[in-house]
Amino acid sequence: MQIVEISGTNMDLTEAIKSRVERALAKVAKLTQKLEPADIRVDVGKTSQHHQKGDVFKAEYNLTIPGTMIRAEATMDDLYAAIDKASDDLRRQVKKYKDKLQDADRVVMESSHLEHEEES
Repeated sequence: MQIVEISGTNMDLTEAIKSRVERALAKVAKLTQKLEPADIRVDVGKTSQHHQKGDVFKAEYNLTIPGTMIRAEATMDDLYAAIDKASDDLRRQVKKYKDKLQDADRVVMESSHLEHEEES
């Protein structure tokens, strides 16, 4: 998986934030090894410039895999918590997508196996 872009909205993007995003995406990268080419775009920052309290930080991931795009977003009162929550959600969705692909392969293989048995 290749991180195409990490952008910051309504705030400066520091090296600490970039490294936290990369660390959070390491688990997702392991899951997408066989789904190459996989590109991800990340947007972290504040929801607006004037809010001071509440869920003001957001993290958004857009993962492009051949055949589909998976999106995860989290809005929380702490930027690092939003990054972690969105990456956990993205990881869950990638697992679900991979399971769906495996189930589809299993059905195709079983049906072709049955066709060969009927021909014999």
